[in-house]
Amino acid sequence: MQRKPKRSSMLILIMMLVFALTLTACAGKGSNTPTVPEPGKNNNQTTGNTGSDGESALTKALNGEFKGKKVTMFGPFTDADEVKFNESKKAFEEKTGIEVAYESSKEFEATISVRVNGGNAPDIADFPQPGLLGTFVKDGKVIDVSTFLGDDYLNKQYNQSWLDMAKMPGPNGDIMAGVWARSSVKSLVWYNKKEFEAAGYTIPNTWDELIELTDQIAKDGDPAWSIGIESGAATGWPATDWLEDIMLRTTSPENYDKWVSGELPFTDPIVKNALEKMSEIWFNEDYVYGGRKSIATTSFGDAATVLFDNPPKAWLHRMAGFVTSFFPAGLTDDDYDWFPFPSIDPQYGTPALISGDIYAMFNDRPEVRAVIEYFTTGESLKTWIQSGGVTAPMNDADPSWYANEQERRMAEFVQNAETIRFDGSDLMPGAVGAGTFWKGMTDYISGTVDADTALKEIQTGWK
Repeated sequence: MQRKPKRSSMLILIMMLVFALTLTACAGKGSNTPTVPEPGKNNNQTTGNTGSDGESALTKALNGEFKGKKVTMFGPFTDADEVKFNESKKAFEEKTGIEVAYESSKEFEATISVRVNGGNAPDIADFPQPGLLGTFVKDGKVIDVSTFLGDDYLNKQYNQSWLDMAKMPGPNGDIMAGVWARSSVKSLVWYNKKEFEAAGYTIPNTWDELIELTDQIAKDGDPAWSIGIESGAATGWPATDWLEDIMLRTTSPENYDKWVSGELPFTDPIVKNALEKMSEIWFNEDYVYGGRKSIATTSFGDAATVLFDNPPKAWLHRMAGFVTSFFPAGLTDDDYDWFPFPSIDPQYGTPALISGDIYAMFNDRPEVRAVIEYFTTGESLKTWIQSGGVTAPMNDADPSWYANEQERRMAEFVQNAETIRFDGSDLMPGAVGAGTFWKGMTDYISGTVDADTALKEIQTGWK
């Protein structure tokens, strides 16, 4: 039985409570405490779920309560990406006094499994492939971030599709497995802006209009598309992106999710329909630069360069936003532009296929909560956005931060898309997504197997 506190203890407790309330009232009369450690911050930004004392972990961190604490983080950011990530967290570290000790590895996928299963998990880990994170969630090793951030806050920071993608099944039901950080938009078709406009071509909004444009370019004497799927041991992955985009435009998001989870097999007519739709372009010799035979041997990084030959050898290239890194040197955003991969069935609209990083939390301490909460803010990506090549999933990222109009429009596209889904092959088990899916698509495109055989071959990866 719990003993009642002595009278003197009660008096001390009451005096401390009054003192705390007085300090809170005084603080409320001063300037607003910023929720992110950046000059020019949005002081109206709300923070995550408050604790019993009315303050979130991030607010406490910004008030210096966790100064001198260390939060470990492990992820795949290496080389230039590691530099950009470290720069993006610098202001937070300076403001809060928390050290976010980031460790990188090009063998992240293998190493994180060893560390987590060996009881040596980092406080936070960055997963570019959520499918791998899902295995740790099922084992009950990941902290449910909604328990301290709160649903209202998360709904304010992210649109529903992002939250749906972060929800994963744990041993006792679904949990919010992490928070989304940087992302890259994949549903983009790139073109030579000056030449495209000079030729009088118009942006297609539907699949039928896309085929009409492709036909028109062919009649004018050029193949419309430049396509390459060669990527060393990863050859085939650009083809999986095409199929995923078409799946999202020819069936429901629910069916896409079932396909990614293995409930809807590759041998289902829904998947075959998407593959045949893709083949309308890929297997037409008049549509593709070099013809079908060249696709599997053309490097994905080289495929876009012919758009900028003088004159262009091809006119259209579907690839994620990072492709600009492979464009010829000296080009600016005045030389190129993009449009969304068009709608096919109007009832499914124009979804956004994305890739990105989800930060998961393995150790629950107040300073770790503060860092995770910081990563839900647009400010955590500000310097990275300004340097180019990153799209923010958070609702509070300022459009003026983007390096150019093209990247600003990418952010708007994702922000306004009714349906957002993650790269399917990255969500599937490795034996499928980075195994039979890549190989089966390559075999089909190379002409060594027909559609039915390729789909059966891919499906074997689920066994």
